[in-house]
Amino acid sequence: MPSRSASHDDGGAVASYRQAAPATPLLPHVRAPRATLAAALGLGVLAEVLLDRPLWGASFPLVVTALLGTLVLLGGREGWQRARPNAWLAAPLLVISGFVAVRASSWLLVLNVLTSAALLLLLTHFWAAGRVQRLGLLGYPLVALSSTFRGLLYPPALVRDSVDLRAAREHAPRLLPFARGVLIALPVLLVFCVLLQSADAAFAGAMNRLFAVNLGELFGSTLGRAFGVGFSACVAAAALGHALRRRRGQESGEAEAAPAVPRLGLTEALTLILAVDALFLVFAGFQVAYLFIGGASSPAEGYTYAEYARRGFFELLLVSMMTLGLVMALARWTRRESPLAQGAFRVGASLMVALTVVIVASAVKRMTLYEDAFGYTRLRLFTHVFMFALGAVLTWRAVTLWWRPERFAIGAFVTALGAVLAVNAVNPDALIVRFNIARATDSSSPDVSYLSGLSSDAVPELVRETATAPGWQTELLRQYAERLPAESSWPEWNLSHARARRALQAAGASVQQ
Repeated sequence: MPSRSASHDDGGAVASYRQAAPATPLLPHVRAPRATLAAALGLGVLAEVLLDRPLWGASFPLVVTALLGTLVLLGGREGWQRARPNAWLAAPLLVISGFVAVRASSWLLVLNVLTSAALLLLLTHFWAAGRVQRLGLLGYPLVALSSTFRGLLYPPALVRDSVDLRAAREHAPRLLPFARGVLIALPVLLVFCVLLQSADAAFAGAMNRLFAVNLGELFGSTLGRAFGVGFSACVAAAALGHALRRRRGQESGEAEAAPAVPRLGLTEALTLILAVDALFLVFAGFQVAYLFIGGASSPAEGYTYAEYARRGFFELLLVSMMTLGLVMALARWTRRESPLAQGAFRVGASLMVALTVVIVASAVKRMTLYEDAFGYTRLRLFTHVFMFALGAVLTWRAVTLWWRPERFAIGAFVTALGAVLAVNAVNPDALIVRFNIARATDSSSPDVSYLSGLSSDAVPELVRETATAPGWQTELLRQYAERLPAESSWPEWNLSHARARRALQAAGASVQQ
């Protein structure tokens, strides 16, 4: 049993430590702060070396992989055991970040980088506890925002816990006399330098050459790289610190989202549902009779072809999204106190969802008609993928009306990830070239000015379509060859650029070396 004096000494030591290093309640505590800070600095240097380039290729997935590997190493076996239920998020993160080295389209680059960032924010939040499938629909953006703002606290916390700031404060008074000496010496040296330059021409020439050095060019690159390393290290520190944080209290995803208190009566809800079902049923009958069975090649009376297809598409898309929100709201707020009431609600809401899927199919058909008439663009292809994803979400909503309603949000999230993967897999620029040239075989030439603005993803498909070698295709190949990035270092390697270079060389076009 310790003596009273020993206990008193221990208490004095703790008190002196607290007095010397006052607590900062706003900053969180970090496990293994020095190891985390060293890892963040290493990742900062790696990111600066690989990403500070005109093009991102293999460098981006390598940095993401290095960050995930560092997280696994710092967490250790115990941390990995806690992270395993949510570790599946790493799979789409690695795949989507890998598409940065596969596709060259600027649209896909932005989409893949933003999706990777969102997945990384979710992964850091759920690394040690919780389940991502327990989040509600609004929980995903809220967790991403929370991870962003809470992560900002970890870089200063790591510095506080790793660096001995007391020693710097103790030595600071000793530096003040040196600083005053420098301030006094500068004007004296300036006066003497001017006089000595007047006295000797050789010395004056040497000083002129010294002052002619562009300090901005000399130190600008170094300062820029130092800033890049610091910024990347702060991002890495925020991700590592937030993922390995000491949790206090319950956080999002550690428990199922609490159900809302029902406030709407079943009679009112069923009246609304059946009225909408009746309207949608009549409208779906017109769509099936005209668009899917009848002659869809001629527009309705009083509309041009473009007006009919374009106007109808946006209205139907808006109706579909509003219906999804209506079904979600009714499922959340309607009272269903008996099995009969529950069954009636589910049947009516499921019918509404099924009719909405028909409306989505009508919107898809109209967009297809518009594309067949006026050609394909990136925006139209992305809209196609969005509509198919919306149809999948509506179908999943109908499933969750009958089974595991609390899992609707995770299904919608997985559908969104699937849409990102699908739009990468279909290679939109190559599809645009293929479909637009196929349209042009029976009519006029495609929009060459639009095709010339596509990325290297389109080049192999364009080369395959040059069997007849018309003039506009040859000119397109020449334009692609002129702006194709030259072969550079391996961090900038991109599969689409490499395939485009090989295709142009095989076609005989001049490629930059």
